[in-house]
Amino acid sequence: MIRWVNIPHILILGLMLSGCGDNPAEQQWQAYHQQLADDLDHADIERSKPINIGDFPERSERLIEVAETRDSILNVYALRECQITSLIAARNNQLGRVAPPSQQWLYERTLWQRLSTCWSSEVPDQLSAEDRTRLQQLTETKTAQLPSVSWNAIFDSSEWVKSFSRASQPFDTADEAAIVDQLDAIRYLQQMTDHQFDLDWQQDSSTLENHFKTLQERPLTAEVLRALLLATQRLNEANTLLKQALTQYSEEPSQCLRDTATPPVAPLTTVAKRWLTAVNRLIDSQQVVKPSAILHYQTRWLSLNDPQSPWQQYQQARFEHESLRARFPACANN
Repeated sequence: MIRWVNIPHILILGLMLSGCGDNPAEQQWQAYHQQLADDLDHADIERSKPINIGDFPERSERLIEVAETRDSILNVYALRECQITSLIAARNNQLGRVAPPSQQWLYERTLWQRLSTCWSSEVPDQLSAEDRTRLQQLTETKTAQLPSVSWNAIFDSSEWVKSFSRASQPFDTADEAAIVDQLDAIRYLQQMTDHQFDLDWQQDSSTLENHFKTLQERPLTAEVLRALLLATQRLNEANTLLKQALTQYSEEPSQCLRDTATPPVAPLTTVAKRWLTAVNRLIDSQQVVKPSAILHYQTRWLSLNDPQSPWQQYQQARFEHESLRARFPACANN
């Protein structure tokens, strides 16, 4: 009897299985483990799969509620000398209502700039008492709301959310230069935040959109965190082998370790610290009461100080590994 086999499904499964260990970061660790095991005359180190990062908070958990401002066309027209009528009209047309968070951020900041400039000009003196009060209240409302609008513009953007995607691979330290453009994007968002109440600082729509586009190109935060988790796991596995080897000796170990066989940690340490420092600074600088879900995520996954964070766990494993390696002499012929 002839049995038909679904070849495409077998091929796909084969590709998926063969790809599990093909990540460049994992390959570096496998090579280091093999060299370390060879130096210690030991079988290859048994490796376990590292954990993944946690889920990024849902939209309802990460955004701050901002009350919608409503007023009649006539009342808005009464403030036409403030140069806000066409801006508001564009915001309320069909395209404006579906604008991405980045464009909403630009709109709200431009509106605040024009209202604040208008309130500090001679225009209020030319308005009726009722319109002057309305201008004052609108300016105060938009001033109070702007930090929350800035927060939502970042945390509601698909580009920012994608940076924390669990469907990612550990960062390849050979691609260290790749973070330059991503850091530039974070720095521009930082500038937008730092200068949100600066009337003289002008944001640029195309620059902002290009930076958001850069962030969307790869889930860099997730890649960095997963690289730290992978490194921590592989370092701890190597540490277990080194401890086992040391128990064979009452004094100094006779086995030596090659200086050429060192763990691939230097580039990762540099990249991870630079990236996490930039991300934490952007979050910390937001002038809002931050949602508890974001604070919890930041502490658990992004913190440079929390003992349970990937960065601190990695540092602990790295320092222990350096200490254990230092107890073995270096091979004379590397």
